[in-house]
Amino acid sequence: MSDKQKTILNEVTLKGTGLHTGKKVVITFKPGNENTGYIFRRVDLEGKPEIKALAENVVETSRSTVLFQNNATVATVEHVMSAVFGLGIDNLIIEIDGPETPILDGSSKLYVESLLKAEIIDQNAERNYFHIKEEIKFEHNGIGTCIAAYPSDELSFEVEIDYHSTVLGKQKATLNNLDDYSKEIAPCKTFVFLKELEILLNNNQIKGGDLSNALVIVEKEFTQKEFDRIADLFNKKHQKYHGRGVLNEEHMTFENEPARHKLLDLTGDLALAGMRIKGKIKAIKPGHFANTEFVKMLRKQILDIK
Repeated sequence: MSDKQKTILNEVTLKGTGLHTGKKVVITFKPGNENTGYIFRRVDLEGKPEIKALAENVVETSRSTVLFQNNATVATVEHVMSAVFGLGIDNLIIEIDGPETPILDGSSKLYVESLLKAEIIDQNAERNYFHIKEEIKFEHNGIGTCIAAYPSDELSFEVEIDYHSTVLGKQKATLNNLDDYSKEIAPCKTFVFLKELEILLNNNQIKGGDLSNALVIVEKEFTQKEFDRIADLFNKKHQKYHGRGVLNEEHMTFENEPARHKLLDLTGDLALAGMRIKGKIKAIKPGHFANTEFVKMLRKQILDIK
């Protein structure tokens, strides 16, 4: 049975705010020609420079995945790339009028819905796969991170996280078939520990963050006064402090949503391999640095066989 490359039939546009920059941004998905892969186009810059979504163009991973090429950057690409990859799209032009993709609701759900409305279609060219023939592993012993790929006839994921959190505990998430991505992974929001918020803000980050686009994990006991002070830092309304737990639990879709979101991020970073993968991916405590270092290892082997 043939396996054709895919793109979208119609253009589709979304508007939102960058998570870290807080800037309003418009992003438009356009059909891509066969064998072009994923290309970001900065339409707000002179010459509309293009940035290929490939692992060798990653330049920053501290809080998101940032790409750089042709003297232009595009940041926080992981949720966009996860949606595109999870839906099985191979070729796409992504026009954006700012330095960072919109965070939307903190998941890939709205991207998925928009791309489905644009209608995913087959192209004439056959899809190419990189088959994992033997174990490929990246380890970061200092923090206990390990990401590995093993031979398999299909692509699947298994993710485990443990932040020594009394609220989250150890969590696992799996995805055995990309057909389940839209329902099982795409709706899962990013998350942050309340204790990190002030640090991030002081580092000029998460200017576009709020309780609608991130789950906030409260690990320690606060007074209402302390809680209100943090809200003031973000120019947010005061809320009643209910103690430890997930501050905005009503926005959760799954009990193990943080682990599922880490799987979402991993699929988005895996899209930077530049080729579809057949193999089983297992990850312990993944993050953007480890994800992209692992994908660079895959990318090197892919380029060696081309």
